[in-house]
Amino acid sequence: MSFSGFTGFTLMETGVSLEDARARQAAFYQQQHPEGGLSAILGAGNVSSIPAMDVATKMFIEGKVCVLKMNPVNDWVGPFLERALAPLISRHYLRIVYGGWEEGEHLVHHALVDDAHLTGSAQTHDQIVWGAPGTERERSRANRRPLLEIPITSELGNVSPGSIVPHQYGDRELRFMARNVATMVVNNASFNCNAAKMIVTTSGWPQRSEFLDMIGSILANTPTRCAYYPGASERWHSLLSNHADAERYGDSGDGNLQWALVRDLDAGDREEPLFSVEPFCGILSETSVGSADPAEFLAAATEFMNQRLWGTLNAAIMIPPGLEADPDTARALDRAIVDLRYGTVAINHWPALSYGFGCMPWGGHQSSTLSDIQSGLGWVHNTFMLSGVDKSVIRGPLTVRPYPVWFFDNEKTSNVAPRLVEMEASPSWFKLPGILRRVMML
Repeated sequence: MSFSGFTGFTLMETGVSLEDARARQAAFYQQQHPEGGLSAILGAGNVSSIPAMDVATKMFIEGKVCVLKMNPVNDWVGPFLERALAPLISRHYLRIVYGGWEEGEHLVHHALVDDAHLTGSAQTHDQIVWGAPGTERERSRANRRPLLEIPITSELGNVSPGSIVPHQYGDRELRFMARNVATMVVNNASFNCNAAKMIVTTSGWPQRSEFLDMIGSILANTPTRCAYYPGASERWHSLLSNHADAERYGDSGDGNLQWALVRDLDAGDREEPLFSVEPFCGILSETSVGSADPAEFLAAATEFMNQRLWGTLNAAIMIPPGLEADPDTARALDRAIVDLRYGTVAINHWPALSYGFGCMPWGGHQSSTLSDIQSGLGWVHNTFMLSGVDKSVIRGPLTVRPYPVWFFDNEKTSNVAPRLVEMEASPSWFKLPGILRRVMML
């Protein structure tokens, strides 16, 4: 019921037919005598589910035994994973270890390790692959001779954009979209690689100011959160140093950072750091491109997101169903989905849903290279074990009833979520009526 009207599909690379996709599916399991290998997983993401999901990908889809190094930011979850994954640990398929940069470097260069996977930042990736910043790194990069001799896959950051197709939205639609965007910003204090960072509108949209005012009002009434991620305060102050007009909301005491909204960035400014640096804190920016014509706007927004914004992980497009009924707009939307160089494109919702579903391939667009890594190479999750993936696409209604349990301001989520966990842990039809009753109350 929570996902009524939602769909997900995988767009394959050019030239991969349906028959080819099926023939290449589950490649490891098609081998008569697969060799497997040892994968070193550097779990630098700060979301507690990332390390376990990366292990599941490497182990059950790629056929590797794993050593997982917890990052100091999230090493608190390690003991819980040791308990949850005890059957794999006791059979020597998995080891969970702890430490910082030195331990990670030791692992990826160990003679027994066959490949590596990193969740974290592009800076950490380049340090591992090309070495410390300086002349030697640039020489290695120019000669295409990475210091790391084994294959590495990665899921890194992104200046995550969301474009709003111009339309005369109803008040309920506009408010729902504003809460949707705010959810993308405030979840986990905005320390998510898929947190919304850039709203793309057009100056010809009459409701532009009203929509941004709504977001600002929501942020102003949302308590700030602890800026626990290393370097967050420095990035916040650095990125806002040239934006005295940035709107700041909430309390900045006790280790918290204010939410910030930066309006009307110049889309043509190639020196603007907010286009090229992932804030990884509660800064949301906005810029405008194109015209008020929906098809023209979609083309301009796609070009801007591809050419000007750093990262290739995920992008969102919000569009009302009435516009999709227009053939020209529908074609323009399909063209945008195909052309966007992002690993996940979500229509009307937070691309993080694709991550949360678990079955969709999740990662940066595969147009990246080791020399220009952007949001990373390779896929995790990918429960259907597909090869030749271009991107995952999530579609959902512009507004949703019942009110989504993942929205940050849903006060009843705390009553529903524990029962969903109980159902996952021990499924029973007898638990369903109680869950549905609470969902219907949302």
